[in-house]
Amino acid sequence: MINDLIYVYCISNSPPELSKNALFAGLQHIPFHGLNVVIRLVSESEFSEENLKKNLTDLAWLDSYAREHIRIISLLMEDCTVIPFNFGTIYNSQDSLLRFLEDYYDSLIEKIEYISGKEEWGIKMYFNRTMLIEQIDELSMEAADLEKQIMASSPGKAFLLRRKKSELIESEMNRLTKSYGQDYFNQLKKISEATMLNNLLPKELTGRDDTMILNASFLLYKDKASDFTATLNFLREKCVGFGFDIEFTGPWPPFSFISIKEKV
Repeated sequence: MINDLIYVYCISNSPPELSKNALFAGLQHIPFHGLNVVIRLVSESEFSEENLKKNLTDLAWLDSYAREHIRIISLLMEDCTVIPFNFGTIYNSQDSLLRFLEDYYDSLIEKIEYISGKEEWGIKMYFNRTMLIEQIDELSMEAADLEKQIMASSPGKAFLLRRKKSELIESEMNRLTKSYGQDYFNQLKKISEATMLNNLLPKELTGRDDTMILNASFLLYKDKASDFTATLNFLREKCVGFGFDIEFTGPWPPFSFISIKEKV
């Protein structure tokens, strides 16, 4: 097995200490005008373009390697600023890698400076339809007023009002989910340096019975992490009784906030 392909993990602003963790075994770094590219030599049998496409369909293989990829970059991030590369970034030769570094050097330096001292957090917010309906009279004045009318009405009129309330509940749930999602996003945005809204994921991908209403990434200074998580925990406790739930992960390398521009 010949390891002659170059797998790139990240670019760091200082030489990485590759002897500090057993997970770094086999890693190398290539210095380039103040930047340091962390790489591993890998074989064509797994990482050639054709074989990589095939392996990406093997969920066990993908999970193992993708987790290792993130773990290595996260560990390196503890000691230096890193520009993370996507999983499976391969160069056929050192010359092609050096050409990339030359072409994108100014943008890489700009990004290193921009993300210095920062980390990424991921936030997903969900709502439970059944719980929200149960609490709708507490959250909606219109729904509460209709319920009072229903309780005071004759059976015939109450029947019509219940139909009206069912229609109102649908529109109010739509309003409330948007309102809660936007309000919580805005509160977390105040603590962050940059934000990104991501696509909402269906239940088939989340593995949850409730519905996603917010999927966002936040870039913040590392020393703001305690304020960020404290705010998250406060918001989580505040909304859980109404059927909302917040799931958060981090810190991560700032994958969502890196866009490299080629020099012109």
